[in-house]
Amino acid sequence: MQLLGNILWFILGGFISGLGWCIAGIVWCVTIVGIPIGVQCFKLAGLSFLPFGKEVEYDGGAVSFLVNVLWFFISGLELAICNFIWGCILCLTIIGIPFGKQYFKIAKLSLAPFGAVVVEI
Repeated sequence: MQLLGNILWFILGGFISGLGWCIAGIVWCVTIVGIPIGVQCFKLAGLSFLPFGKEVEYDGGAVSFLVNVLWFFISGLELAICNFIWGCILCLTIIGIPFGKQYFKIAKLSLAPFGAVVVEI
């Protein structure tokens, strides 16, 4: 079921969501200081491309908090708003609810991605 969900997700909107993370990663990697942030964006693009069967666990410290604050104002808010809007649109239909829930998971991750670990379930 996860395979079918991931295939449908990728075709029907996951590609756009993952592309947003990749673009953010490329922009962050332009500077030397932003490379670690860009690498995390590329890791989370993998979740955004294929989210079914994966969960996010949060475990961060002071450094993660500081980077998350910086991330929120530069890239996070835009990604979170886009994913939240798509999640709301998809939840208007019964068939779209599982996909909307995945968008909400990615929107939450978009607000504070540092200190988050993607785990296979």
